[in-house]
Amino acid sequence: MARTLRGRFAPSPTGLAHLGNAWSFLFAWLAVRQAGGEILLRMEDLDLERCSPVYMQMLMSDMRWMGLDWDEGPTPEKELGAYHQSNRFRLYEDALQELVAKGLAYPCFCSRKDVRGMASAPHIGDAGAAYPGTCRRMPPAEAARRIARRERFSWRFRSTDKVFRFEDGLYGLQEARLADCGGDFNLRRSDGVFSYQLAVSVDDALMGVTQVVRGRDILPSTPRQLALMEAMGWEAPSYVHIPLLLDAEGERLAKRHASLSLRSLRDEGVSPWRVVGLLARAAGLCDRLEEVHPRDLVHSFHFSTMRPADYTLSDNDMAWLTGREAGSWQAP
Repeated sequence: MARTLRGRFAPSPTGLAHLGNAWSFLFAWLAVRQAGGEILLRMEDLDLERCSPVYMQMLMSDMRWMGLDWDEGPTPEKELGAYHQSNRFRLYEDALQELVAKGLAYPCFCSRKDVRGMASAPHIGDAGAAYPGTCRRMPPAEAARRIARRERFSWRFRSTDKVFRFEDGLYGLQEARLADCGGDFNLRRSDGVFSYQLAVSVDDALMGVTQVVRGRDILPSTPRQLALMEAMGWEAPSYVHIPLLLDAEGERLAKRHASLSLRSLRDEGVSPWRVVGLLARAAGLCDRLEEVHPRDLVHSFHFSTMRPADYTLSDNDMAWLTGREAGSWQAP
């Protein structure tokens, strides 16, 4: 029996939401609403130093401004702590200890600087520096002695040569070994902060998420999360990795693009339906630039209609969005 489609929004509230966030939010929302499913909002606030309740409130406000809603999670009017990763550390610790008990996690005494400096640790795209497995070969007695001496250590997942395969909703069949994605990856840093890989795997499984929509830059994380899901005996969601929205220099949009934040556009008086129209045109869902409400895209939406290539915002795009003369917009 097919599972009810259950998607999620999972922003990190470390800054203002920008057009790149809106791009991901819109397509995650459309996929769920087109299938008559459910969508939840989860705040990925593992980084307690950088995350802010102010940004959380602004994220929710900006999403509503765009005409996007969700079925579960916090709202600007009601706080629900269970949908914040910062309140779920015990769940992550329990999962980590289960992996340790299964022999699938080991202590690593290498610092990030150590890994970057290792000649055999090439950089693998957004997966970061590949870990050569230095500490996985350490005798357990030696590791225990170093822990007893209170040396700093992280926990890493013990990878295998298994090929992980999944059918991506946009890019088709994908397959990779963990070695292709950085090898033995971090589960908990030496400062006690749980990794994105562990936290998101635990949350997606325990929250019943059946579909994950996110940028193609996260593709190297998927085999890692599939490995964790398998190790814990959980059913993995389906994955759809979407192209990226780029600035005029070909850089992925990020929080540094303050002029492209939804808050900045709102303050300039830009209509949210104009934002949605620009994103829909960039994705190939519309054949011209026009204002559109998200609900008007639901009936005809399917990932097969999306352009698979990244999209670079042009001066003409931004001129139409903001109502300025073409060529007057400059990427920050």
